[in-house]
Formats: sequence, C-alpha cells, structure tokens
Amino acid sequence: MTVNFKTLNSFVKAVDCRSLSAAAQQLHIAQPALSQQISLLEAHFQRKLLIRSNVGVTPTDAGRELYRHALTMLKQLEIAEHEVPRTANVVKGRVSVGLATYSSVSVLAAPLLRRVREEYPHINLFINDNFGLVLSEMVMSGTMDLAVIYGTPAIRGVRIQPLLLEELFLIAPPDSPLAANGGEPVTVAALAGTELLLPGRMHLLRQLIDQAFEQAGIAPRVTAEIESLATLREAIAANLGSTILPWAVANTFVGARAPVIRRVAEPTLRATVSMCVPENKQVSEPALAVADILSQLVRELASSGQAYGIEEVAAG
Repeated sequence: MTVNFKTLNSFVKAVDCRSLSAAAQQLHIAQPALSQQISLLEAHFQRKLLIRSNVGVTPTDAGRELYRHALTMLKQLEIAEHEVPRTANVVKGRVSVGLATYSSVSVLAAPLLRRVREEYPHINLFINDNFGLVLSEMVMSGTMDLAVIYGTPAIRGVRIQPLLLEELFLIAPPDSPLAANGGEPVTVAALAGTELLLPGRMHLLRQLIDQAFEQAGIAPRVTAEIESLATLREAIAANLGSTILPWAVANTFVGARAPVIRRVAEPTLRATVSMCVPENKQVSEPALAVADILSQLVRELASSGQAYGIEEVAAG
C-alpha cells in the first residue's frame, strides 16, 4: 500500500473528530471505507495508530507521531495548491539554433523568428547559418542548443533525427543555354562543361554533386566555390555560372533576372536534412519549445505544396 495525501487526510480527520463516524461524515465517505484506510495505514507502518472504544478513537504514540508529520505534509500540499497556479507559465531564456547553409530549412529562419516571438516572447533566439560539421561540433560542445544539418552522420555526443528528404535542382541564369526547355529535367551528363558555382568540398551537397557527376562519367567544371547565399544570388544574376540547390532555396532567387530552375535527373540528387541535439546534456525547456516549433514549420513546409522536391521523414 502506498501512503498518499488522501489516506493521510482521512487519518488526520479521524484524530481531529475523535470519531470515525463523524470523520466519515465530514469526508463524505462511508465509515467502513474510512476504517479500511486506517487499517491500511496501520499495516503500512506496522503499528497501531488508533485505539477504538465506545466513546470514539484516540491516537497511540505512533498515531500522534504520524499525525504530526501528516499535518506538515498536508499544509505543504495546501500551500502548493495555492502557489503553483499563481506561478506565471513563462518560458524564457536564450536559445541558439544552427541552420545548415543552403538547406530547405534555412528558408524557415524568418518564420521561426516570427513563430517564436508570437508563442514565446521571452525567448531570445540566436540563429547561425553554417556548415553541418561546424554546427554539430557546436551542439556537441554545448555552445549551441540545436542545429539542422545535412545527412544522418553518427557523431559522438549528439542525437540525430532525420526531418526531410530534399531533391536538388539546377539553378541557371536566364541567359544560360540551360534556360532552354526550362520545364524539362536536365541530366547530369548534359551539365558537362557547364560553369558551376558550388559549395566547398567539405559541404555534403558538394559531395553528393561530385558523386553524381562521377556516376555519369564526367567531372564538374567548378569555376567558384561559394558558401554565401547572398553572393551566390548575385553571381547567378550576373550570369557568372549555375548552381545546384534545393528548390526551396532556389525559389528565393527572385527579381528581374530570376533564374531558371530545372530538375536534375540521371541520377536524381537527394539529401537528408536532420535535427541535431546534445546526447548527454539535458535540452533546456526553451530549446525544446524552439525545436518543437521548428519541427512544426518543417511539417508545414513539406505539406504546403509550395516547395517542390521535399518529403517529410517519418519519425522513427
């Protein structure tokens, strides 16, 4: 039998009333039920707690000791029931979030800021756009609360949860020969000799692109390695080359010289986007709240139909 506040309250009421029948009336229970609760308490403590007589009940020495402790515990419960509802339900603190450069989730930075401000105005959000390897190391070291990275790497000290499977698309300047047949997929082999502006070799997207070109039996013609989205937009608008990125990112290239976006085929390029959190450190309440909002935004992006080539990964 587990001692609980209900049985302690029943015992205290019996002592105060000096009568089981009077106590049962005040507790609005049957006297046999109250007697059973007292018997269970006596069995638990293995002591006689009340002496029953024709004139009522009186506590034994053990009963008086339990009565003293029970009063204290019941008073603390009363205080808690009064104070807890008065406590403001405010989630606050600083939360740092990393978003992998060029990932579909990177376009959710502004929606994330907006949603966090609406739902948790006392959370101070810090967003860092960087490489997955850098972000995962920051999460592992505790300098960042959570991050969205490419791939599903087994990294010591962090937990990885796949979020999205995203397809990569060719982004070409409107003056490029690749702009012809813009609605048709373009094969990797057809990109032989195309001037490409790609991430550095440490970026998972670059590794996927290199593997696809190798599979097609050609080498990519990389004229520049760019890891700044703003710089990449300017370079493509200036007709300095093409790139290969997720559609959600490509769709942010707007303006008078909006690029042509074409699906890449033979082979199709797909990358996994995952959330990364510390493995051996408890995630703070504010960070959990932000992670939940980010997961909601990812689901909304995947189901909106406004971002082609992405598919939500079911939680495992």
